[in-house]
Amino acid sequence: MKKRTDDAAGKLEKKAKEMKKEQYVLKLYVTGMTPRSMKAITNIRGICEEHLKGRYELEIIDIFQQPVLTKGEQIIAAPTLIKKLPLPLRRFIGDMSDDEKILIGLDLRPKKY
Repeated sequence: MKKRTDDAAGKLEKKAKEMKKEQYVLKLYVTGMTPRSMKAITNIRGICEEHLKGRYELEIIDIFQQPVLTKGEQIIAAPTLIKKLPLPLRRFIGDMSDDEKILIGLDLRPKKY
């Protein structure tokens, strides 16, 4: 029975190490330099620097200045954050102020039941 527990613990450790190496590709769509857009930018940069330092790429796209970049992304509200990688793709809408929700959605924290 102990061997099975050791195997499970080893697999969990290996998965945790793999997750720490994963590169994140994020795109934040905003509408100009509105207070809500600025808050979303500040919040997501803070989350990324604290939890993904050195392993993320964050692209901020102003949909007023670059509307062509929204094509195919189905942006229905702004600010919208799209996690492209690692899969699965996820979307977050709002000012990114709910750290817990963002961390769970980015698979950086386990979901609490």
